[in-house]
Amino acid sequence: MKPALTRGIVAVRADASGDPKTIFANLQKAFEEFKSENNDRIAALAKGQEDVVKAEKVDRINAAVGDLQSAFEAQATEIAALKLGGGGTKTGPVDAEYTDAFRAHFRKGEVQANLNKGADAEGGYLAPVEWDRTITDKLIEVSPMRQIAMVQPISGSGFSKLFNNRETASGWVGETAARPETGTPTFGRMTYTPGEIYANPAATQQLLDDSEISLETWLANEVEAEFSYQEGVAFVAGDGVNKPAGFLTYAVGAANAAAHPWGAIPTAVAASGTAVTSDELIDLVYSLPGQASQNARFTMNRNTIATVRKLKDGQGNYLWQPSFQAGQPQTVLAYPVTEMAAMPDISLNAMPIGFGDFRRGYLIVDRMGIRVLRDPFSNKPYVHFYTTKRVGGGLLNPEVLRVLKMAAA
Repeated sequence: MKPALTRGIVAVRADASGDPKTIFANLQKAFEEFKSENNDRIAALAKGQEDVVKAEKVDRINAAVGDLQSAFEAQATEIAALKLGGGGTKTGPVDAEYTDAFRAHFRKGEVQANLNKGADAEGGYLAPVEWDRTITDKLIEVSPMRQIAMVQPISGSGFSKLFNNRETASGWVGETAARPETGTPTFGRMTYTPGEIYANPAATQQLLDDSEISLETWLANEVEAEFSYQEGVAFVAGDGVNKPAGFLTYAVGAANAAAHPWGAIPTAVAASGTAVTSDELIDLVYSLPGQASQNARFTMNRNTIATVRKLKDGQGNYLWQPSFQAGQPQTVLAYPVTEMAAMPDISLNAMPIGFGDFRRGYLIVDRMGIRVLRDPFSNKPYVHFYTTKRVGGGLLNPEVLRVLKMAAA
């Protein structure tokens, strides 16, 4: 348990449990305390009086604000998930016969005549529709990029998209003037090829024999942690080799800068390699076309958010603001912030901040179907469930995204 942060009669606990209203109230109190202490620190620095104790206190409160903001967003996500799954009348599985057969195979290894959907020579089987949906929903709940990007299910080995390079020409003419031929548009192509991601959870046979266990929930909980971690890294910085190509790899000067027909994601370069200023964030926001700003958001990791939380605009207002009600995220310059652990820290030549409309800017492709291979032999008395899913990703539109890059030195 983290220690209480006290200021006068206010006691704020950085506690990730409890009632959302309590967490929300503590978040607002902690942010007010942070602003007060940070203002004092800035005033002391302006007078040339650096106070190490004060700086440490500010950092401690800053961390508490981050904890409370994360806890509040987690509670809101959990409530939304419960609402999503709690309405309506429950019906049986879409593929009830196959689901029952799969459960029998999952528990005891029984191979029934009707368990043949997606079977392969190694004994792998496609998970039933409900199992697939449970894992997919779980990934959406915990994977930041899946929450903000475009997700396209596919049934083939890849997905190709044509891009109109918009080279059509036009001109003004008189009533009887000749109409010479104008320029003809050309098309570019991007192919999004899925790579294979896997998890290998294990359970004892006794656990599987327990009739009370929900196999769908157990498998989803075991798989989502590994899948979401691997996806989180790949969607941000993946090299595209047997995995998605991360959006940062399409920025100017990065490995995939020339891959998209419309060019690279424009970058703004910070003056420093170790610090970000308010003006640089404001410039980044206004470098985005107006038509792309309506659904724009920031992406950065927890350490960068803590740094940005200390920044003010020219009128002394803090750029970062906490959630003000359930369902609303933290904001910077009034734009939502999505915390992504895979984003790099602020450091020389790094790209720690992304901004733009990720729904229009980045595409995730999911090869439909999760395959499960039951392995009771490799690690007795455990039964392993080698679970695989094919996932790809890449840049959809560089014009609606921006990246802040730190100076090289």
